[in-house]
Amino acid sequence: MESCPFCAIVQKRLPAEIVYEDESALAFRDIRPQAPVHVLIVPKEHAASVDEVQDPALWSRLMPAVKATAAKLGVSGGYRLVVNCGESAGQTVPHLHIHLLAGRGLQWPPG
Repeated sequence: MESCPFCAIVQKRLPAEIVYEDESALAFRDIRPQAPVHVLIVPKEHAASVDEVQDPALWSRLMPAVKATAAKLGVSGGYRLVVNCGESAGQTVPHLHIHLLAGRGLQWPPG
C-alpha cells in the first residue's frame, strides 16, 4: 500500500527504530510509547486490520516474532499484547499491528 506508513517502514522508506526482523514480521519502537517498552510488531504483508486478514496462518507467523522480540528486549514472561481493530477500538494506522507493552505494572481492565 503506497500510503501506508507501516508498509513504508517495512520497505525502509520511512525511518524507525527496528528491534527485530524476520522474513514475515518487523518490530519497531512506538513513536508515542505508553510504557517503558512499547514496540509494534507488524506483518510484512499488508492487512488493514484483524478483520482484513485472509490467511489465518499469518498469526502463526507473527507469534514467533512476538516471542523473539520480547526475549531480545528482556521482557519475556512479563508483557502485554494489544491488537486494536478499527478506529472505534483505537486503531490509528490501517495496517495490522500488535502492541507489545512492558516495563511497568499494567492495570486491568485496560482502556
